[in-house]
Amino acid sequence: MNFAAVGRPLGCLKTALRQARQQRAWQRSLATAAAPEAPNVSKPILTARQRSREERLARFQVYPEVPTVRTDFKDPMPVLRQAQITMLDPTGARTRLFAKDQADAAKPGDVLMVSTKNGEPFSGYLIEIRRRGADTAILLRGQMMKTSVESWFKVYSPTVTAINIIWRRPKRARRARLTYMRKPEHDKGSVDHLVAAWKKERSTLRSKSGSGGVRQQKARGK
Repeated sequence: MNFAAVGRPLGCLKTALRQARQQRAWQRSLATAAAPEAPNVSKPILTARQRSREERLARFQVYPEVPTVRTDFKDPMPVLRQAQITMLDPTGARTRLFAKDQADAAKPGDVLMVSTKNGEPFSGYLIEIRRRGADTAILLRGQMMKTSVESWFKVYSPTVTAINIIWRRPKRARRARLTYMRKPEHDKGSVDHLVAAWKKERSTLRSKSGSGGVRQQKARGK
């Protein structure tokens, strides 16, 4: 049996099919080719299919696009957040205390003391500041009964009566979240000695200011 004779017609059939496909594609390209532009005509020449589509679309009435909140209206949430902050913090002291653009604002690594209505003041290192508008909160890490404790405090909460900076870190921390202080080798421990020094300095300043006022009153009485 001659295998070459059997395989040859199959190759010829593939060639014929390939030529037919190429010829069909060439004819299709000629049919869909753009017609030459006519001189002094503003509108382009449309095919029958395009003309029928334009006629079908002309039967329907097209209404204008409905305005959306994203395109035509302003977002009301920033105004509402600012109104809440103004109501909770009329003087703006707590806003400035944790603002990013304030030089004397509290930064991660500082020691803060938070006083509340229902409990004793809590002192600890400022680990994280979560800025969420009226829900802005701070995370402090301190010690209670020789055990490290972390506590979140809402800055604008009505139960928080005072927030004082006890000690400022000499060098600014390179991170915004000091979560590495949870490891035993980086744990700072208790801050009672810093709180005691701050209270002593505060009482000294108060006594000096009080003695100065007494002296002025005596001088006026003379």
